[in-house]
Amino acid sequence: MADTINQLIDDWASRSPDKVYLEAAESGKTVTYRELQITCRQINRWLDAKEIPRGSTVAFLLDNGLWTTCLFLGVMYSGRVILPLNAVAGPEQLNHVIAHSGVELILCSEKYSTDYAETLRAHDCQVRLCREDEYPDDLHTSDRTPATPDHVPATGDTVLLIYTSGTTGKPKGVMLSHGNVIAGGRNTVMAHHLAAHDKGLCVLPLYHINAEMVSVLGSLVSNSSLVIAQKFSTSGFWRWMQAYRCTWFSAVPTILSYLIARQENRVPVRNDEGNFHPSDFRKSVRFGRSASAPLAPEIHQKFESLFQVPIIETMGISECAAQTHSNPMEPGRQRHGSVGFPVGNEARIVNRHHRAIPDNEIGELAIKGPNVMKGYFRNPEATEAVLDGEGWFYTGDLGYRDEDGYYHITGRLKELIIRGGENISPREIDDVLYQHPGVLEAAAYGIADRNYGEEVMAAVVLKENARCSEQELSEHCRILLGKAKSPKRIAFLDHLPKGPSGKIQRKKLAHPSPPD
Repeated sequence: MADTINQLIDDWASRSPDKVYLEAAESGKTVTYRELQITCRQINRWLDAKEIPRGSTVAFLLDNGLWTTCLFLGVMYSGRVILPLNAVAGPEQLNHVIAHSGVELILCSEKYSTDYAETLRAHDCQVRLCREDEYPDDLHTSDRTPATPDHVPATGDTVLLIYTSGTTGKPKGVMLSHGNVIAGGRNTVMAHHLAAHDKGLCVLPLYHINAEMVSVLGSLVSNSSLVIAQKFSTSGFWRWMQAYRCTWFSAVPTILSYLIARQENRVPVRNDEGNFHPSDFRKSVRFGRSASAPLAPEIHQKFESLFQVPIIETMGISECAAQTHSNPMEPGRQRHGSVGFPVGNEARIVNRHHRAIPDNEIGELAIKGPNVMKGYFRNPEATEAVLDGEGWFYTGDLGYRDEDGYYHITGRLKELIIRGGENISPREIDDVLYQHPGVLEAAAYGIADRNYGEEVMAAVVLKENARCSEQELSEHCRILLGKAKSPKRIAFLDHLPKGPSGKIQRKKLAHPSPPD
């Protein structure tokens, strides 16, 4: 197995040069493994000409596309560090990330250059405009076989700098090496038995670790193919799966919920030949995977029932190059409500002294393996707080391992609601709210309370045309949870605040931003 991105791309370009690696969902344009190698070498030479030193950071502020994917890999190939900028983070977070990272060049779409014009002007770095799926004009060259870069990368060299969502403070820059990102892709391959004949569908944003490691690196490591959509679309999802004969997809629970709602509303899926049902081609779809946020068993079961496609619940963490756990692929071995077993890394549940605790006791999840980050960029204090001398990363996730070895995540240490001395997991309340037929999305959270220390609250988004009162939902919770754990109030919203992965941001519900 290759130790660096360069070795991996060069190896596949030599062994399967004409095999298609990337396809654009909307246009059908393709990039073969040989074309990927050529583009990566062109990017290297282009950055050399712009006098961007090796080891420097290059960022992109772009939507999904073939160019974005090639840029993501090409900067790493060139011996520089790629920084994906979160296009929906907002000016405050972008300001922090650009300043903190010391980025030297930002490749930006015309749309985002307008949206974030003031932010981009405020920093002393180059900003280069380019259209999605099109190269900058001076990257093109008549020489179609650029020479191999004259540098020899090391496995431990940093190649990816990705900033956490910042829901518990300012975003921290996660430093991942060649070895880390290859391990992340390899973990996905092992978890889902990916092979060269597979073809994935990527509808998640390429500025998030899930799409980068699971879809892009998982497909690259396995020498398979990947269809890239500009963004998720309920009308396009199954059409793309069918048109490109995709064998798997990666999603988040929110996407599964929206696909369920569309199907329940009997909105037809159309292709050039007319209407079809996703289950019509279920034999060619091996699985879908869900990660980045807890998957409610109610949503899990309903999706599989409606579409006859198995969903494999997994777990991924930015600091661990995404994939850390997965349910087994074998039918009948998946356990709803569990993230499954460790894949490609060790895991254990520990107490507050970081000592392992027995099965079925709730504690903090810790991870150790080749996928664990080098540390947080320019933040040794934060690194020391989560990485110990033996290489264990303390995730901040609460959970337990059951007697059969399956891991279960119950919440975050900082999201735990402590009401009158009782620890309440928000996920337990979420799962009950999802059992109501009118609920599309749900999130419980805690707010300060004079009598109990904290009080339980919840916010929900109802399905289209659904009718439900707060009293009805409150009674539903009291029956299944009891009075102490039931939300004191339930707010009905048009949408819930989410991070780039689709994970609901409870902190923004508990502490909403002031109006502009």
